[in-house]
Amino acid sequence: MTAPLTALVRYQAALLARSYRWLPPLLVHAAFLAVGIQTGGPILDAYGYAAGGLLPVTVWLTRICVTNEPPAARSCTVAATGPGRAHLAALLAAAGAALLLALVGTAFVALLSDPHSTGHRLAVPMVPATVAGSCTALVCVLLGTAIGALCSRPVLLRPGWGVPTGLIAALLVLVLGASPANAALTGMITGSERGVVTVPWLPLAAALLLASGAAAAACALAGRRG
Repeated sequence: MTAPLTALVRYQAALLARSYRWLPPLLVHAAFLAVGIQTGGPILDAYGYAAGGLLPVTVWLTRICVTNEPPAARSCTVAATGPGRAHLAALLAAAGAALLLALVGTAFVALLSDPHSTGHRLAVPMVPATVAGSCTALVCVLLGTAIGALCSRPVLLRPGWGVPTGLIAALLVLVLGASPANAALTGMITGSERGVVTVPWLPLAAALLLASGAAAAACALAGRRG
């Protein structure tokens, strides 16, 4: 009998928690927030900053989750559930861990930041700003998961290629104008300048499609190479 996907995700999450390999990305993200989020800073700018830092951290967490299982245990999991489902569970566990970081970062920004525009000239509504910041963070989590899926096994079989490729891809996704992450972050920055909240629905939809496609491709390749 095939285990349900939720049970596989819980198994992968437990592996991640017990391995303590989540600690370095957590510390890096915490330091990133502590350095960049200033008390009384404009809230939309702070949400954009926090979301941008999530993208490379999510790539990191995804690589950890897809390589975290010992070879013997992975062989048993694949034999019992299939390589595609096993790989999908690892990707979902990574995305879940990144979402936890996003929630903590959102709360941190909401507590410290000032709900005003850049220069503190115009008031910014708190609830819409938090919705926009949360959606921007979700865009970065989705794209980070997509990059991590494509820069890890079974797509890249050489571990030495995965880290530099993932870092370069994360940087490009943040700076290229055609990227959903760049569009969402730019919307937060320009919104802060004008005192207008714009929820990045289109970047979020595009990021969801890209993440789904990357996960499907990685899982299909896991089935062929598994």
